[in-house]
Amino acid sequence: MKSGSKITIIFLLLLIYSLTGCLKQEEFPIEPQITYNGFLKIQDSTGIDNRGVIEIGYTDGDGDIGLSDSETDPPYDYNLFLIYFEKQNGIFKKVDVTYFNDSTNQFDTLNMNARIPVLTPQGRHKAIKGIIQDTVFINNPLSAYDTIRFDIYIKDHALHVSNTVSTQEIVVKKN
Repeated sequence: MKSGSKITIIFLLLLIYSLTGCLKQEEFPIEPQITYNGFLKIQDSTGIDNRGVIEIGYTDGDGDIGLSDSETDPPYDYNLFLIYFEKQNGIFKKVDVTYFNDSTNQFDTLNMNARIPVLTPQGRHKAIKGIIQDTVFINNPLSAYDTIRFDIYIKDHALHVSNTVSTQEIVVKKN
């Protein structure tokens, strides 16, 4: 191979390397943004819909989504917020789902919120995007209504609140 060919190949490789090194990283606002991706019902062994999996997409410009295991006090107790609605007489109404607590012998409100673990990447570029799935309770045994939906939002570590997204109507197969 001629030395001119070697120099051309080396030059092309250096050019390709320098161009790919200069590719612009994705940038997002520092407030998290979410999209609703879907919902999957999970039936128990008798065919009753008890749980479901909500999937959302997210972006965050400074990558500060997530809570460490040691962060448990408000406002860092939860960062994925779910609001439960039932369709009652054709209108969705926010409902607090309750359950009977055997240890206290009384009804308690079921907390639908969840914790997203720390997602902040290592390195200089912190912008992130991805998918979060959360398994949720969907069958309210104390309600006669079978159609529900969830509103969902997240908070990042700086307490920036995302937009709110809603699931589609979910018809729950009850007893």
